Amino acid sequence: MKMIKTYLRKNDRVMVMTGKDRGRVGKIKLLVPGKYRAVVEGAQMVKRHTKPGPQSSGGIIEKEASIHISNLRLICPKCTDAVRISKKVLEDGTKVRVCKKCGEVIPTESK
Repeated sequence: MKMIKTYLRKNDRVMVMTGKDRGRVGKIKLLVPGKYRAVVEGAQMVKRHTKPGPQSSGGIIEKEASIHISNLRLICPKCTDAVRISKKVLEDGTKVRVCKKCGEVIPTESK
């Protein structure tokens, strides 16, 4: 599978910009490689009907479906707003994400 080029990372707080969950804020649980999609906590909920099996009793399960990453915006921890992101190379050679609104560096460590 090819790697996706995106400014979003796992555990980033994002806002859904379009669709039925427009305006919902959640954390990225999973990035789907090669498809430019992400699974966001509490957004794009779908119902999955499962048959009973040896380990499960079956029934209707609600879970998150994936959303295209073009429909997501990163929330800046400094200005607490859904913002656009630019990339910048620091003097020591490390690449960082920068908020276009307030100019602050967005940390990339995953929690």
